[in-house]
Amino acid sequence: MIRHLLLIATFFIAFVVQAQKREWTLQECIDYALEHNITVKQGELEKDLASIEKSIAIGQMLPNVSASISGSSNTGLSLNPTTNQLENATMLSASGAINAGVTLFEGLKKQRELQRTKINELAVSYQLDKMKDDVVLHVANAYLQIVLSKENLELVKQRNELTLEQLERTQHLVTAGSLPEGDLLEIQADDAREKQQIVEAENDVVISLISLAQLLRIKDYQNFDIAQSDVEIEEGLEKPTVTEYVEKAKETRAEVKIAESGVELAEKDIQLAKANYYPSLSAFFGYNTRYAESDPTTFRKQLSLNDGIGYGVQLSVPIFNGLAVRKNVQRSKVGLERAKNELEQAELDLESSVYQAYMDASGAEKSYEAAKAALRWQELAFEHSQNRFDAGLITAFEFSQAKSKLDQAMIEVNQSKYNYIFKQKVLELYFGVPYSDI
Repeated sequence: MIRHLLLIATFFIAFVVQAQKREWTLQECIDYALEHNITVKQGELEKDLASIEKSIAIGQMLPNVSASISGSSNTGLSLNPTTNQLENATMLSASGAINAGVTLFEGLKKQRELQRTKINELAVSYQLDKMKDDVVLHVANAYLQIVLSKENLELVKQRNELTLEQLERTQHLVTAGSLPEGDLLEIQADDAREKQQIVEAENDVVISLISLAQLLRIKDYQNFDIAQSDVEIEEGLEKPTVTEYVEKAKETRAEVKIAESGVELAEKDIQLAKANYYPSLSAFFGYNTRYAESDPTTFRKQLSLNDGIGYGVQLSVPIFNGLAVRKNVQRSKVGLERAKNELEQAELDLESSVYQAYMDASGAEKSYEAAKAALRWQELAFEHSQNRFDAGLITAFEFSQAKSKLDQAMIEVNQSKYNYIFKQKVLELYFGVPYSDI
C-alpha cells in the first residue's frame, strides 16, 4: 500500500513540476504579447472608440423623436387647461406630447461626417497594426537573444569538457615526465577561465529570459523558459528582389496606409467646411393633448377633444458669419497639403527602411556564411594543433591559443546566425508575412 502511495506521489510531483515549467515557442510569445501588451490594448480601445463614433454618425442621420408627459394638482383659482377659463377649485390636470424632427438637407454634412468616421476607423485600425508589428519585432529580438545565449552556454560547456579531457591526459603525461608541469598549469588556467565563462553565460541566459518575461508581462521568472528548437534558418528558398520588397511594403505596410487615411480625412474636412456655405432645411411634426379633472367628460374623450397637431418645415440660410466658414475652408485646404506631404514622406521613409532592411539582411547572410567558412578552417587548424600538442611539438600555451580562436569562431557563427534570422524576420514583416508565419 505504501509503495503504491509513493508511486502516485512521485507521478503527482512530476506532473506539477512539468505543469509549472513551460517552454514557450516564438509564436506563443508573439500571441501572448499581442494579447497582453498595454500599448496594443490602448490601440484596441482607440479602435472601439472609432467604431462608436461611426455609430453616432449613423444615428445623427435618423429622425429625432421625443415624448413628454406632465401632471399637476392646483387648489384655488387656477386655469383649466381644457376650457382655458379661471376656476376656483381643486383640480388635477395632465398633458402629453410627441414631437419628431428630421434634417432634410444641410449641404450633405451628416453624410460627410459618416464617411469621415469610417475613414478614421480604418486609420485607427492601421495604427493598431503598426503597434502590433513593433511588438512582434521586440519579442522576436528578445527571443532570439535567449536562443543565442543558450547556444553560447552550451558551446562553453562543450569546450570545457574538452579541456577537462585534455587536463586528464596532460596530468598523466606530466606524471610520466613526458611534459613539463607548466603545460599542466596552463590547461588548469584554461579550465578555471572556462568555468568563469560558464557562470557568465548562465547569467546571460537568466537575464535574457527575464527581459523577455518582462516584455510579456510574466512575473513568474523562475518557471519561464523557451523552446529552443523552433527557430532555424530556412535554406534554399527563392528570395524576392529589393524592388519586390518595396512594392509589397507599399501595398501592405500600415505606415503608408495611415498616411493615405490622413489625406482622405483632410479631404473630408474640406467637404465638411464647405457644407456650412449651404442652407439647411428641416421638417418637424408634433402631437399634444391634455386632461383636466374638473371636466365632466371621460378621460379618453378629453384626450380626443383636446389634442392638437403641428407640422412644418424650417429653412435656415447663412448670410454672414464673420468669414468663419471661408477661413475654415482655407484651413482645411492647408491641412490637406500637409497630409499629402506626410504621405509622400511616409512613402520615402518606407522605401528607405525597406532598402536598409534588405541590405542589413543581405549583409547578415554574407557575414553568417563567412563566419561558417572561418569556423571550418579554424576547426582544421585546431585539429592540427591538438595533434601537434599530443605529439609534444607545441606548448600548452600555443594549444590554448588555438582553442581560444576556435571558441571565438564558434561564438561568431552563433551571433551572425541569429542576427541574420532577426534581419530576415524584419524583411518578412515588410513583405506582408502574417504573424503566424514569422
